[in-house]
Amino acid sequence: MTANHMTHQTTPERTGAPLGSALVVLIVDDVPDNVAPLHDALDEAGYTVLVALDGESAIRRATQALPDVILLDAVMPGIDGFEVARRLKADPITAQIPIIFMTGLTETEHLVAALDAGGADYVTKPIKPREVMARMGVHLRTARHVRQGAVERSQARNALDAFGYATITVREHDGRLMWQTPLARDLLQRYCGTEAPATPPAVLQWLRRHLHDAQAQREPPRLTLENGPRRLTFRLHQRVGDQDQGEVNGEGGDWLIVMQETSDASVLESMAQAFALTAREAEVLYWVVKGKTNRDIGDILGASPATVKKHLERIHAKLGVETRTAAATMAINRVPLLQPQHGG
Repeated sequence: MTANHMTHQTTPERTGAPLGSALVVLIVDDVPDNVAPLHDALDEAGYTVLVALDGESAIRRATQALPDVILLDAVMPGIDGFEVARRLKADPITAQIPIIFMTGLTETEHLVAALDAGGADYVTKPIKPREVMARMGVHLRTARHVRQGAVERSQARNALDAFGYATITVREHDGRLMWQTPLARDLLQRYCGTEAPATPPAVLQWLRRHLHDAQAQREPPRLTLENGPRRLTFRLHQRVGDQDQGEVNGEGGDWLIVMQETSDASVLESMAQAFALTAREAEVLYWVVKGKTNRDIGDILGASPATVKKHLERIHAKLGVETRTAAATMAINRVPLLQPQHGG
């Protein structure tokens, strides 16, 4: 088994997993050969196994996947296991995950350091898989009622990334961005220039404006942000977490928002086919529909206003119109996706 293979999530049979199905274990060790036997044993027992080979990767993967338990090597180059544990315990998102240290250090001060860093338990090297699973069982039973369903929700949200849907959760009472998938992080940076825990102002205003609709179980209008020929649409999906507790505290809970990016590349192709336009003429007409002047279009396309004017004259001739307003109206009527879709 290679290191590259082990860094991917396995898909074991669920029926044999202790304490129910879909239990996720994150193993953190900088030596792949140390990980392989334990990885195989856990996989055969029905666990879903994730692997990180350094401290930074461990923190990132734990935050994204929210495993049920973490098996953490104490001594690693860079960020060692003690620091990894401290950071995970300091983050509310990962604080409840049991951490079992794997260590060859048997001196009392090292074991105390492991527990002080937030470790729930430790096993000594060389690792005995059966002993590890027995220890895991104890801590999983203690933590499972706290984490019930969290792994499944997290994996489902991350899985949406593969289909082009990104998700975030925003806390109602203070507007804090509490959780995001990797795709969501990239999209928010590109469209809004913001990073968690900050929620983009436009998104927060939209959320607060339409919370009443969501609470009444009416689907609110969608929010659309544009970036050139691409647009990012936000849909308020549902309240998540402990709804009753949120209402008792007057905090309202967290809201799950689904995002999807779409491109007008297909729209440009449709325009070109509908009106027998060249690719450049379709681009010019696209920006005319968006209300841009010839100078604006020239700046966008890297052409002079005079060149844009010539393209527009040919567009008018092909569409049988005399003004840019008429050309834009005809394009919108023929290509519905050109119609504005702002939901704010």
